[in-house]
Amino acid sequence: MKYADMAKKVQAYRDEIAALREKIRTAQEETDPEVVEDYVFKTADGEVRLSELFGDKKDLILIHNMGTTCSSCTMWADGFNGVYPHLASRAAFVVSSPDAPEVQRKFAAERGWRFPMVSHQGTSFAADMGYRSAKGGWMPGVSAFRRDGKRILRVADTGFHPADEFCTVWRFFDLLPDGAGDWAPKFKYD
Repeated sequence: MKYADMAKKVQAYRDEIAALREKIRTAQEETDPEVVEDYVFKTADGEVRLSELFGDKKDLILIHNMGTTCSSCTMWADGFNGVYPHLASRAAFVVSSPDAPEVQRKFAAERGWRFPMVSHQGTSFAADMGYRSAKGGWMPGVSAFRRDGKRILRVADTGFHPADEFCTVWRFFDLLPDGAGDWAPKFKYD
């Protein structure tokens, strides 16, 4: 197949993906949101409630991160760090993990992360949101919340996995002849 023909074919696929994203957004808009409790999290500066994470925004994007032992979650968070100011201009944004607040603070400082972090350690938050496996392990993903008066509503969520649309690294690798190949994220590269 000629390059120009391939480019047209690939663009048609990208158009289909864009149309599917619009269908997903429409489905989310048509769904009754889930009322959630005002969970209490730990931070290096003390406790904070879910309702407080919104700040002055009506919407909150909360990342379910597996913590410092997961190189994939670390790569995702590295990417969020770059777009954090853009995200935070529209909605509150926070990363939640099972790590203790002191561990989070140290790890975030080492990686240069600018976004706020909270610990759900010792709470049922991750399990209640569906981000705890049947075997008790943590699962990565994102939940979107909206504040409606005193109520907190979860309006959408989705899990993360290698090659998902929330990490641009995979999309760049898609352009290469062998894709990602046997590549896997690491905490540091030589």
